[in-house]
Amino acid sequence: MSTEAVATLVLLPGLACDAGVWAPQLQALAERRPQVSDVHTRHASIAEMAAALLVRHPGRLALAGTSMGGMVALEAARQAPQRIAGLALLGTTARPEDEATRRLRENAVALYAQGRLREVIEPNIGLVLHADHARDALLVRRYLDMVLAAGAQQLVRQNRAVTGRPDARPHLPALRGPVLVLCGEDDPITPPALSREIAALVPGAQLRLLPRCGHLSTLEQPQAVTQALRDWLQAVDGLSRPAA
Repeated sequence: MSTEAVATLVLLPGLACDAGVWAPQLQALAERRPQVSDVHTRHASIAEMAAALLVRHPGRLALAGTSMGGMVALEAARQAPQRIAGLALLGTTARPEDEATRRLRENAVALYAQGRLREVIEPNIGLVLHADHARDALLVRRYLDMVLAAGAQQLVRQNRAVTGRPDARPHLPALRGPVLVLCGEDDPITPPALSREIAALVPGAQLRLLPRCGHLSTLEQPQAVTQALRDWLQAVDGLSRPAA
């Protein structure tokens, strides 16, 4: 297979996260030369983030997005379906924001705008990490440092982008190429039912649920996530081979 036939692997972090959320996979998949997107830090809506992603990364793309990154990946596939060789959607949802979550997010945004980041983030560790991993002081510190480093302005803007996200469900049946849908079995932020919904609507999608895993699957279960991505990429590359 020629290198020209290989889709560029782009990893999309979740809300207030950076390349650190993909650290284990960046190391394990180094031979694939993955690129990490930062469009979520530069634009005010999911649609704008997706459009910028498509401009910044030309050619055929294999997009792997976690949480908000999955929303951006789905929107990129809607905007330019011919550019997408495959999608890996980790701990995400295709639904628009519901009213109850909207109110919770607006309350959090108000506190972020006042600089009260820790007041919101620290008590919610249990919503991000499985109970086993919430006792891992190093992992908790890595997560807190990453989110706090994003700062109040990014937390406000990215939360508002997520609140205003489109309903991606009508477009799911049109997706082509290998689609991996992965979720922690104990993820309370994007529960497995949301991943099952995506997988049911995407033709041929593969669903993987990870035991003893919350919302931060790339860091909580790095080996399982990496293997799932390897299997997905093998399928993507298989479909990208030129005809004999």
